[in-house]
Amino acid sequence: MATAMAATRGLRDLLMRRLAAPSGPGFGLGLRPLGTSAHGEAPRAAACEAPGHSYESLLVTAAQKHVLHVQLHRPDRRNAMNRAFWSEMVECFNKIAQDSECRAVVISGAGKMFTSGIDLMDVGSDLLQPKGDDPARISWYLRDLIRRYQETFSVIEKCPKPVIAAIHGGCIGGGVDLVTACDIRYCAQDAFFQVKEVDIGLAADVGTLQRLPKVIGNRSLVNELAFTARKMMADEALSSGLVSRVFPDKEVMLDAAFALAAEICSKSPVAVQSSKVNLVYSRDHTVAESLDYMATWNMSMLQTQDIMKSVQAAMEKKDLKSVAFSKL
Repeated sequence: MATAMAATRGLRDLLMRRLAAPSGPGFGLGLRPLGTSAHGEAPRAAACEAPGHSYESLLVTAAQKHVLHVQLHRPDRRNAMNRAFWSEMVECFNKIAQDSECRAVVISGAGKMFTSGIDLMDVGSDLLQPKGDDPARISWYLRDLIRRYQETFSVIEKCPKPVIAAIHGGCIGGGVDLVTACDIRYCAQDAFFQVKEVDIGLAADVGTLQRLPKVIGNRSLVNELAFTARKMMADEALSSGLVSRVFPDKEVMLDAAFALAAEICSKSPVAVQSSKVNLVYSRDHTVAESLDYMATWNMSMLQTQDIMKSVQAAMEKKDLKSVAFSKL
């Protein structure tokens, strides 16, 4: 124990001397652009079904080490969000949140598009013929239903694992609610986004109107999209900040999404998941409140051995992929 403590102190002292010294070629973090040899293995290995994830509307596979691939999986119905979907997403991401093997998630749509939105043929009766025998009881039922539907996408935001949305074709209605709850959004050139709810006589009520203004930071554009239901094409989605990259087609996009997931997984899971929790918190709080929350958070998280492992790898010019971080 004494030897280990002395080694830790020695490494900390060396780190402090390196940080105090002028930067130079001898101490670099080895950052490389995405898509370089830093990723090591091919972006996508042969996928195998993830244990414990069996759903009607979703297909969850272990795409590569530490990465789960969640697909909206009703391609014959353009991945329309049926009654099963609204509960299965909650179950799926609650399990992922507790999965110590998982460090990142890619979510995409099977078939020709990401999603056509809510499946009105399946869930329409819940909305159009709500339960209750007077306005108070009908309203109470509808409020509970809406809150449960909201949780379907809020659970993505609450999950501490970074979630990368890979969008191709149409991302309509509930699809926009879904992707705005994700942490990173990539899309293919054929993608388009549509806040469709106004065309069916209602205001979007499960996340778009709350998250989209904060994602793109342009209230005028959000209002235009919400009031008109017009399509936002891929290039406009990029220029507005809704997505961070656009790719020629679905396959290239998925390769890039899995390469990004692999890059994230090479980092300390304590650092990555702490970053997500604090980024979400800071979005909804003042700078002062967020700094206080961060200080309280890191008073424990800074004690992780992941810091020493990361710094030692950097000083020895080793790829972080060679570092064995403990499960989280």
